[in-house]
Amino acid sequence: MEFMLSWDRYIKEYRYKYHALYHAIRDAILSGTLQSGTQLPATRQLAVQYRLSRGSVATAYDMLQADGYIHTETGRGTYVAFAGMPGEPPEAVYPDIQLSAWGKRAAEQYQSLTAVNSHLLLPDEQSAHKQTEEIRFDRSHQPDADFPYAEWKSILSRSNQQEKYESVYDPAGDIRLREAIAAHLGATRGIMVSGKEIVLFNGSMQAIALLTQVILDEGEKAVVESPGFKGFAQAVQVCGGEVIPSTVDHQGIIPEDWDARLLFVTPSRQFPTGVVLNLERRLALLAWARNRQAIIIEDSYDSEFRFQGRPIEPLKVLDQEQRVIHIGSFSKTMPEGFRLGYAVLPPALVAPVVAAKAYYDPITAGLYEQRALAVWMSRGGYAKHIRKLTRRYGVKHRKFAEWIQQYTGHLFTVFIGDAGLGFYGLWKGSDVDYASFKKACTRRGVYFTDGVRFQLDPSRPSAYFKYAHLSEEEIKEGILRMAQAYEDIKHEDGIGK
Repeated sequence: MEFMLSWDRYIKEYRYKYHALYHAIRDAILSGTLQSGTQLPATRQLAVQYRLSRGSVATAYDMLQADGYIHTETGRGTYVAFAGMPGEPPEAVYPDIQLSAWGKRAAEQYQSLTAVNSHLLLPDEQSAHKQTEEIRFDRSHQPDADFPYAEWKSILSRSNQQEKYESVYDPAGDIRLREAIAAHLGATRGIMVSGKEIVLFNGSMQAIALLTQVILDEGEKAVVESPGFKGFAQAVQVCGGEVIPSTVDHQGIIPEDWDARLLFVTPSRQFPTGVVLNLERRLALLAWARNRQAIIIEDSYDSEFRFQGRPIEPLKVLDQEQRVIHIGSFSKTMPEGFRLGYAVLPPALVAPVVAAKAYYDPITAGLYEQRALAVWMSRGGYAKHIRKLTRRYGVKHRKFAEWIQQYTGHLFTVFIGDAGLGFYGLWKGSDVDYASFKKACTRRGVYFTDGVRFQLDPSRPSAYFKYAHLSEEEIKEGILRMAQAYEDIKHEDGIGK
């Protein structure tokens, strides 16, 4: 039986031998190596040939027969019943499926987002820095390697032993975690709510997209900061809404009497500039929402990391008319791949949002993780973890601010705040020089996020630098490489002569 030549691979891949045998035979049938009508060895013969128990072979045959791959004829033997695909598979032909208007917009927005995230490097640029160790100021945040994995795994195991999942059919998520989040927000951010006003999501972007669908009708307008998080604009556009870009200055978004029903804002730490919206403008936004009967969605994406002074109160704290939705996430504090966000909703929106979410997640996902996080938060472990990260990131924050101004202050006007995990800088030179500078940085093996990603209207060149995942040595080395990259183009292009 030639299909067994790769037996060693299956033995290594599967824990139980009958599973390995099942998959080896099944793959041989699907690939066409074993064609329909081929007789298989008797269980005793196969057991002797491959040093298996006869029971393991019989179990594998039973599984194959139950799945329709083989059939047994009494007194005659066991035969392949499924016709595989011998030889090279034919070229796939897919039907032309007509998408809905929403589906087409979603596909177009996703393709646009993928293009923005891609590094469009020329082949010679890729090879030029292949031997250089990369320093990436453009990577998404990943918690430091000293995340308390042992503590987390212990809580994950103990908190879920012999527990009944009464929240399994609640699309809003585990009620104990929602209550723990409410307590955490009350203690750290001044938001006094109950767990019943909180809905859990698979990350903050899911919350943004679904809330936009629930609130905004097709053709209606929504205000988005520029520069700002483009996910807001994409959520509006895919719902058929119209985006109104709003200018941001050194005090945050500039309030206007927008003709709109929805506003997205990052008041505690504007993304990407990091500036804090002052009280006068916060009150102006709330007055606008009241006059326009509008909703404000505030995203608190990384403002829990504040390195000086007291945390800035969210806009939700000032909300007396229940017109503000507060969105938060655990993506900056938990290991990569832990996708969990939440929204603090006005009471009138809880039922509609939960009903809408039920269409996507009728059974709550990640209950093990939700239950464990609730226990960790209620015991104070999560708050302790945040304090530790804040101390570590605070040192890196100060070092980055010092070095970026010392070595590249002649290149960028950098927004130096006292919170967050990234820095925004406006390029001081020309557009042409900026393009040359980016290419020179690529050759030096250092990367950052181009600020064009955050702009809804044409603007001067800018860059965004993430630092939390890097060591202090890597941060300094990356900034020095940028300074060297500028020296490279000065000599190549004669800049400054």
